[in-house]
Amino acid sequence: MSQFDPTTPYNKLPLLPPKVDLETVTILRKTITASRALAQLNGAITDLSNPHLFLDTLHLQEAKASSEIENIITTNDELFKAAVSSKNSPNPAAKEILGYKEALWFGLEQLDKKPFITTNLCIGIMQRIKQNSSGIRVTPGTTLSNSRGKVIYTPPSGEQVIREKLADLERFVNNDGPIDPLIKMAVMHYQFEAIHPFADGNGRTGRILLLLFLKLSGLLQVPAIFLSNYILEHRNDYYKKLQGVTEEENWENWIPYMLDMVEQTAQGAIRTLTSVEVKMNELSAEIKKELPRIYSKDLVEMLFRLPYTKRQHLIDAGMGSPKTVGNYLKALEEKGFLKGEMVGKEKLYLNFRLVEILE
Repeated sequence: MSQFDPTTPYNKLPLLPPKVDLETVTILRKTITASRALAQLNGAITDLSNPHLFLDTLHLQEAKASSEIENIITTNDELFKAAVSSKNSPNPAAKEILGYKEALWFGLEQLDKKPFITTNLCIGIMQRIKQNSSGIRVTPGTTLSNSRGKVIYTPPSGEQVIREKLADLERFVNNDGPIDPLIKMAVMHYQFEAIHPFADGNGRTGRILLLLFLKLSGLLQVPAIFLSNYILEHRNDYYKKLQGVTEEENWENWIPYMLDMVEQTAQGAIRTLTSVEVKMNELSAEIKKELPRIYSKDLVEMLFRLPYTKRQHLIDAGMGSPKTVGNYLKALEEKGFLKGEMVGKEKLYLNFRLVEILE
């Protein structure tokens, strides 16, 4: 292998699949435990009364953690308010995080229409994250530096080169082959980050592709998982192991890291979903006892869709007139089931039990 030079555009980034053994004993053992965790999560999701109910909140958490990796930081409360408030958020970080969530939903919708991961899909995701119309990186001179300002990587340069690398990645991802899907996912993520096709938003686009690939490959029917939290907690390892593949073709360290991410986050998602379901059942029983005239399963589910709710949400869900749903929320607040707060001229209602689980 030729000496890697971090200051020279990596136009010689090898095509896929890597010409090394991707199925060592260590990797295969980790594949088994990660696959088992995903299967358990699939089972837990199937057992929920409404498998899609908590997706909004889980994807907000994924968006927050993924953005935090890029040092785009806001509090949970600011983010939860921004997600439901009619007023434009004064918080630019919250606005950018909501762009990530929109990009994730866009990706999932596109997969339903056309079950392939493509260059155009990647561009569409990035544009929604960045809220602009930019495309493939065309300006030369892009480099990645460490915290001390030292250049540690220079991605491929030239639009044609980048597009050829992405076309090769497309072929690898979308073609069935002998490689286990979880191993393929880990290889895909490295390659996308190494190509670094955009001026900005590469990391977040790459992390959305992980969720899309889990769905595309049938490993996770409902994407009720937020992988970015693991990367956030093990950020130094993440970058170190990425660099290890680039400099030494060290897939033996990178792939188990990614498989552990899947395993740990799947197990965490099961715990979160179980806790939320328990809290929802508890609140359901209490409202039925204290406010039997307003209780409905749909109402309780609406309170757990996102941490904050408001009158318009209940109106849009067909639960009654503005006056009727306003009375529902007022009664729930008076009984201590929700906490009301004015945001601008709008009143939002916080399901604090849900927030306790998320925090």
